[in-house]
Amino acid sequence: MDANANFQPRTIEESYLEIGYKPVGEALSDFAQNYKQDLQLPLRVPPVIFTHVFARTNVGSHDIFEMEYINEQSSMNKFMINVALKDKSKFEILDKEVIKEFRLKDGSTAYLLSIRGANLLVFEKDNLQYRFSMDKRMSENITPEILVQIANSIDN
Repeated sequence: MDANANFQPRTIEESYLEIGYKPVGEALSDFAQNYKQDLQLPLRVPPVIFTHVFARTNVGSHDIFEMEYINEQSSMNKFMINVALKDKSKFEILDKEVIKEFRLKDGSTAYLLSIRGANLLVFEKDNLQYRFSMDKRMSENITPEILVQIANSIDN
């Protein structure tokens, strides 16, 4: 019993840092260093309250930049941005998962997908494949049109 008296639960920051997440600026530097390419992120974010944002660049078996917006009080309030080099991306867009296609302001096509409990917006820009994903329960607050606005806020 005495051992439990000293137990201190880990903070959400400690949990994310333990699995390789770090401040966004550091993860962007890692991406630029590893891939010799700057990564542009959206200037807009979803109109939802988030308490934290973490990012990491995975190099190796999962060459991908991951950025996660979370709300410590609500597991539903989660928004992820994944970015991979187009030629290394292992994410395929299946016709049966496509809900709708959108034309972005640069003329490229973005695909809205429904996969298990999530909605995704997938598009390519500057030799990169971007994937925005969110819990389907957030669809009222983050509409497909808002996802497109976020995608259009990436200014290269």
